[in-house]
Amino acid sequence: MMHDMDKTSTARALFLTGALLSFGASVILYFTDNQTEGIFVGLWVPSILALGAFLAPREAQR
Repeated sequence: MMHDMDKTSTARALFLTGALLSFGASVILYFTDNQTEGIFVGLWVPSILALGAFLAPREAQR
């Protein structure tokens, strides 16, 4: 049981890290005269978070 919780926490952390890196990259791109690319990369953030919520859901709290 504890091993599954560790895997879920790691998966959630990886998805959150991916979303934060995508957000950071989009801000950098947007403000370095690559506005279209920055917007494109910024659109990845909600997709990454949604995928993480779908693949690594939290356990039901009692």
